[in-house]
Amino acid sequence: MKRIRLLLQIILFSASSIFAGNQLIGKNVAVFYPPHYNPKPHQPSFALLQEPKAIGKISSEWKNTPSFYAKDGKSVAAIGFAKGTSLYGTGEVTGSLLRNGKTVKLWNTDNFKYMADGGKRLYQSHPWVLGVNADGTAFGVIADNTWKQQIDLSDSIRFISEGPAFRVIIIQRNSPQEVVKELASLIGKMQMPPLWALGYQQCRFSYVPDTRIKSIADTFRLKKLPCDVIWMDIDYMERFKIFTFDKTKIPDPKGVNDYLHAKGFHSVWMIDPGVKIEKDYPVYESGTAGNHWVQTADGKEFHGSVWPGPCVFPDYTRPETRSWWGGLYKDYMATGVDGVWNDMNEPSVFDGPDGTMPENNHHRGGGDLQADVHQRYHNVYGMLMVKASREGILAANPEKRPFILSRSGYLGSNRYAATWTGDNCSSEEHMQWSIPMTLNLGLSGQPFNGPDMGGFGLNATGELFGQWVAFGAFFPFVRGHATNDVNNKEPWAFGEEIENVSRTALNRRYQLLPYYYTLFHESSVNGLPVMRPLFFADAKDSTLRKEDQAFLVGDALLVIPRWAKNPALPQGIWRSFNLENNGAPTDKYQAELKLKGGSILPVGKVIQNTTEYSTDSLTLYVSLDAQGKAVGTLYEDAGDGFGYKKGEYLQTKFSAIQKGDNITLTLNSIEGKLKTKVRQIQLILISDTDTKTSKWIKSSEHQTLNVKL
Repeated sequence: MKRIRLLLQIILFSASSIFAGNQLIGKNVAVFYPPHYNPKPHQPSFALLQEPKAIGKISSEWKNTPSFYAKDGKSVAAIGFAKGTSLYGTGEVTGSLLRNGKTVKLWNTDNFKYMADGGKRLYQSHPWVLGVNADGTAFGVIADNTWKQQIDLSDSIRFISEGPAFRVIIIQRNSPQEVVKELASLIGKMQMPPLWALGYQQCRFSYVPDTRIKSIADTFRLKKLPCDVIWMDIDYMERFKIFTFDKTKIPDPKGVNDYLHAKGFHSVWMIDPGVKIEKDYPVYESGTAGNHWVQTADGKEFHGSVWPGPCVFPDYTRPETRSWWGGLYKDYMATGVDGVWNDMNEPSVFDGPDGTMPENNHHRGGGDLQADVHQRYHNVYGMLMVKASREGILAANPEKRPFILSRSGYLGSNRYAATWTGDNCSSEEHMQWSIPMTLNLGLSGQPFNGPDMGGFGLNATGELFGQWVAFGAFFPFVRGHATNDVNNKEPWAFGEEIENVSRTALNRRYQLLPYYYTLFHESSVNGLPVMRPLFFADAKDSTLRKEDQAFLVGDALLVIPRWAKNPALPQGIWRSFNLENNGAPTDKYQAELKLKGGSILPVGKVIQNTTEYSTDSLTLYVSLDAQGKAVGTLYEDAGDGFGYKKGEYLQTKFSAIQKGDNITLTLNSIEGKLKTKVRQIQLILISDTDTKTSKWIKSSEHQTLNVKL
């Protein structure tokens, strides 16, 4: 027996010694290993797209080097930083944008109103920190570790894990943008969503019966409030059994979806992981037959209570289970479901310890994944779920881009699903937090995210909703939502004034869809967030480091909520403008918009949904730089499907230069196989004192136009 133990120790030491040397794995990207690193509890990595390969030795001039040690039975990796360094990232967090001095707990938790643990742990875990040095250079740190842990950002960056010692990847770059791009190269980029997912989306817990669903859709169209998606929460199900429809409330789900489609809507329906324990329920019966459930520490089927009552939970670490789960979507999607909402996937267990499974529950693994305890796989349970969901939805609808929204996530979940910031509430604090929460998720590799606009819990006032919708319309993900025991929160629910405020804000969103779609494409290519912090405008400007009231959309558009108090704004040319009536005053709620000097903003018509979307007629808002020049780009494709991956898209560059009272505008197709378009173009030149508008001009690509203003 002693010889066997000795042999095992030799094998383990040999395996760990392979990783003993710290190495460069990319240009200014290094991986650092703790002494005697054991890969078994950590690999394959869930965050990284592929196992890093060494390309050379780390220079002696490397600035950010971690130290590894154990303290109080926990594994620690610590990275120092210089005075004047600003810290960001850490994923989905409450509080300010700047994370210096904060502690974040990485243990995915169902956290209604952000009340548990003071909001220091929420539904997602991103073991990632972005550091911006005083001189504007930047670095990023990934703790490649899924175990229960916390990030302490007091006097150093410390990842403190309850699991075995883990490796750390560090990126060094000349700017925070370049660090975020490199992060995306390591963890993967968002896939292009369908165009309809960029529109406004309306939800409630819950819209039932089917007559209410149709009534909500009809009211949007009657009141000319733009909207693309109606969401269905759990009450559509038969006794909360997933993949079922209540025969009384939703007797004809395909008919409901057909009705929505005919009105220019898409539909998203919820699917949770908890499967009701019930004889003759096909999902439970097939899952049991396939031995697909998470087990207790002693190998028995784990049971926990969720909405349906006693439930079992798929063990997504098993390849067979992920395949079975994906297969459940075939008949479901055939009813006309457009998108899927994977909720409660922390996993939430009402009667479990700390609202989830016991940490010693057993996952059996398979393929590349080791069998191990729940503490290791808890933070990636939702990630594995949405991966399986995406694969199943793609198999069911291979010609369509999947849209999945997930509450739970981990670093790299952006590869499979969009996300939102969970069950917030209708309060001024949560409204203001929604900006830094969305920004830090974007800085943590998740560009497609946003809050429940208007607040999920508590009653909302018209004043709060008006304030929120007026800037919330500019988030990457724009959804209004409310729980079942609060007042109605549709845009018309607060009276005529707030309905008009909502209409203006949503019209702005839809007018800007050409710009947003271009940014989403950019994000899918280089990983930059769609919604960006103001310090992206000038990383050396220390006054911008804390600013989390105002924000950027792309590099060109600056959004300042009307409630913002003395926001720190970037230097340089930023000109105020409105999208309504060529600069006419708007209501007291609408966010102030500024366009960066040197930028051209492509703007479309007011439409009611994305089935009406067209770029055949564009207004180009032009803000010239000090040299009298401006540029902009426009990305176009079919809005769905995967033809764009075969080159079936068009990317156009707009260039403008002022010559006296005229603007010379050049249009050039710079990428893509799509046929160039003949368009109607109108220019609006924004100056420091007024705006000048041209007549509509017929144009085509590879053309230079002299535009008189």
